[in-house]
Amino acid sequence: MAESLFEVTYTPDSRLRHPLRLFRQMFRDLWKSRGLAWRLLVRDISAQYRQTALGLLWAFLPPIATTAAFVLLNKGKVLNIGEGTNIPYPAFVMLGMIFWELFKEALNAPINSVIKAKSMLSKINFPHEAIILSGIGQVLFNFSIKLLLLIPVFWWFKVSVASSVLLAPVAVLFLLLFGSMLGVLLVPFGMLFHDFSKILPMITMLWMLITPIVYPPPKEGVLSKIISFNPVSPLIVTAKNWVVSGFGADSLAFWVVGSVSLLLLFLGWISYKLSIPIIIERMQA
Repeated sequence: MAESLFEVTYTPDSRLRHPLRLFRQMFRDLWKSRGLAWRLLVRDISAQYRQTALGLLWAFLPPIATTAAFVLLNKGKVLNIGEGTNIPYPAFVMLGMIFWELFKEALNAPINSVIKAKSMLSKINFPHEAIILSGIGQVLFNFSIKLLLLIPVFWWFKVSVASSVLLAPVAVLFLLLFGSMLGVLLVPFGMLFHDFSKILPMITMLWMLITPIVYPPPKEGVLSKIISFNPVSPLIVTAKNWVVSGFGADSLAFWVVGSVSLLLLFLGWISYKLSIPIIIERMQA
């Protein structure tokens, strides 16, 4: 049965003046974009690994390389972790890095996906939500591959999994929401200012260092105060605890950050919907 057509009327008035009409269009476009999003996802995943010598191994290399580096630093007493971890240090770092990579890729996915779709945006009229959905799907695909690393690491170091691991998908969802929310909000800046793509990796590197990924959260000091204001910290700490120790399930900050991320993601979606026509016009100018 043929899909019903609808008419779009462009006026100089802001679409925010008619919020209900804007919301209906947003959710209608989101539903219509599912087929195209799937095709873009399959295309991007195939392209990501097809023309590389190592193929899917590239999904494993970042957390392995980072874990190896911090383990060597810890063994050489350059980075003194002490006895603060409740599991062997290599497993502690690997688990934290996999969750961090999820957040980082979710942050970068919207900007990278829109940049890659520049030619489509300027030539074809389609629901632009498909680009974002495709990027998020690719993040989840890469994350599911990285999770396989935990099987041999946990087996080798005899790390037992807590029963609260059943709650871990909630932590994964919140990390995905928070990263995607920031990424969607940053899309206009990434498209209009080309040097933004060079600044973002530096920001994420600094952000990683002030997030308790390769070290346990300190109890006191300046770093402890910085971490307490870092919204990613409760997400990753709670995610790791739910996997290996069962603690952190009552973390108020975890639920606050996750709930606020959902609200801000919706606001970011509105910003993306309103700004993408302007971005396309700038690209064509």
